[in-house]
Amino acid sequence: MRAILGNLSDTDIRLLRVFIVVAQAGGLSAAELELNIGRSTISRHLKDLETRLGMILCHRGRGGFALTEEGKRIYESTQRLLISLQDFRNEVNDMHRHLQGNVVIAMFDKTVTNEQCKVDEAIYAYQQMAPDVNVEIHVVPVNTIEQGILDNRYHVGIIPTHRTSSSLNYLPLFSEQMYLYCGKRHPMFNPSTLPSEQDVCEAKYAGLSFHSPNMDKSMALGLNKMAVANDQEGIATLISSGCYLGFLPDHYAAPFVHKDLMKPVNPAKFQYHCQFAAIYRKSPKPTRLVELFLSALEKSHSSIDVS
Repeated sequence: MRAILGNLSDTDIRLLRVFIVVAQAGGLSAAELELNIGRSTISRHLKDLETRLGMILCHRGRGGFALTEEGKRIYESTQRLLISLQDFRNEVNDMHRHLQGNVVIAMFDKTVTNEQCKVDEAIYAYQQMAPDVNVEIHVVPVNTIEQGILDNRYHVGIIPTHRTSSSLNYLPLFSEQMYLYCGKRHPMFNPSTLPSEQDVCEAKYAGLSFHSPNMDKSMALGLNKMAVANDQEGIATLISSGCYLGFLPDHYAAPFVHKDLMKPVNPAKFQYHCQFAAIYRKSPKPTRLVELFLSALEKSHSSIDVS
C-alpha cells in the first residue's frame, strides 16, 4: 500500500525544488551545474522524495532520463506549489511594503521585433520601481500560456487574443499584421502568372499546431494544411524550405523579404490582423508585484492604437 503524504516539511520543499530542476534540465548530469551539487547527491535526494511520496517519479540510468506519468503530474503540481509559496512571500513583503519576490511572465514568440510591442520598456520601468524583484520569462504556445495562467504557473501572459475565458482578465496592448509568405524555392515566388485564390488554397500550407488566430484564419480560408510547427520559428523554417506557404508577422518576415528569401502571396486576400493582450487571473486578486507590472505594461502601451 502506498504511503499517504502528511504535512509538507521544509525538507520536502527542498526535495521538490531539486526534482523541478532535474525535470527541467532533462537529467541528473545536466542538473549538477544548476544545483551545484554532485550527481550522487541529486540521485539520493530524488530517491528520498520518491520514498516520501510513495511513487516513482522518473526513470534514470543507461536508458536515459524520462518522467513517469506520476512524475509529470507531480512536476505540474510542484510548479503550482512553488509559485503559490512565492506569492505568499510576496504578500508578506507587500505588508512590509518591501518589493521583493518573483514575477513569472509567459509570452508568445517573435514579438520583440514588433515596434508596437513595448514589453521591454515595461520591464525597464518595473525594475525602476522594484529593483529587487526577479523577472522570469517563458516563451511558449498560446494554449500553454492560457492554461499556465489558470493553473497559477505564470502570473501574466502576453498572447494574441482569439477567444476569451470568464476566468481571465484581458489588458489590450498592441497589434501585428500577418501575411501569407512563400520561400524563394516555391513555385509562387516568381510565377509566370499570378496564382489564383484556388491555387493558393490548394498549395501545401504550414500552420501552428495549437488553437490560435493562425489556426482560425487558415481554416476560414480553406488552406491545405500539410505541416505544423509549435512556434513561428518553425513556420519560417518550413516556408524557407520552399515546400510550404505560411503566415508570419510582417515585422518578423521583413529581413527575409529584404534579402529576397521570402515574399508575400496575394497579400490583399491572404492576411489578417492580430490583437495582443496581457492576461491574468480574475481570482485570486493579483499581488502588488503583479499589479505593478500590469500597470507598467498598460502605461508603456498607452500610446498604441489597438483598435
